[in-house]
Amino acid sequence: MITDPNQPAEQPLFSPELAQDALEQLHTVQDWLRFAVSKMNQGDVYLGHGTDNPWDEAASLMSAVLALPPMTDERLFPARLTVREREDFLALLQQRIEQRIPAAYLTQQAYFAGLPFYVDERVLVPRSPIAELIGQSFQQQLKGREPGRILDLCTGSGCIAIACAYQFAEAEVDAADISPDALAVAEYNIAQHRLEHRVFPLLSDGFDGLAGQQYDLIVTNPPYVDAEDMADLPSEFLHEPELGLASGADGLALTRRILAEAARHLTDDGVLICEVGNSMVALQQQLPDVGLNWLTFEQGGIGVFSIDKAELLRCQQQLEEW
Repeated sequence: MITDPNQPAEQPLFSPELAQDALEQLHTVQDWLRFAVSKMNQGDVYLGHGTDNPWDEAASLMSAVLALPPMTDERLFPARLTVREREDFLALLQQRIEQRIPAAYLTQQAYFAGLPFYVDERVLVPRSPIAELIGQSFQQQLKGREPGRILDLCTGSGCIAIACAYQFAEAEVDAADISPDALAVAEYNIAQHRLEHRVFPLLSDGFDGLAGQQYDLIVTNPPYVDAEDMADLPSEFLHEPELGLASGADGLALTRRILAEAARHLTDDGVLICEVGNSMVALQQQLPDVGLNWLTFEQGGIGVFSIDKAELLRCQQQLEEW
């Protein structure tokens, strides 16, 4: 590539000189949030691990540095930062951009369904649109019934299981995952929310460790990224466990098992809620005659379906042979 000698050389985003200038010239919360947004735009970071814009991503870093709840109170914006706070924020911002580490891993906190959760690189960053359904108590899917037993299959951080326990105060919730590392995170979050008496972490590969168990509601956000998308993932996703993302050539390897086995783990009026993200296209093409009810979301999100036990039983042979 031929470069124009009259053009100034491209400056690194965080040279020592630029960093020192920022530390000396920027003083308020708003100064630093504005600076962070500019740097994220220049650094072309990928957003999608809990936030969808650089302002919210920067605000999550700032909240962690200041030990404050989510940065939604504009009265904080004129507040001046100490030198140490500026240095800490700059260090997090630099890691976020240069190492492509999602903000939730840097702060070790993510919010799901309005609740805080500890996260690290043993689990995916919570971001499922299923949070909206939990907030609605799955009214349309359960037809107003209160579930007594709930399963969160592929629980990861435990966020879905814990949010369901808050929403259904009388329910017992099993939180199952194939990964002992993920279950350690889930167990920590369960303890933080003081739900040990109602939310139970269980080691299970799909339904394999749940023989004889039946539930009124099964909620699952299994791995669903196909091989082509796995090869093209932005760098931020490389910090997440591959076990929680990849699911075969078409992204449906685990979903096949779930659909084939779910009926025997549902009560008579039981319902399965499953997220498959972009793999919904492949699923619709492969199972056009199965009554998968694709759900819509006011807050954004695609690729989540519901199906009841009766429909699973009607299609049982097809699902087992699929």
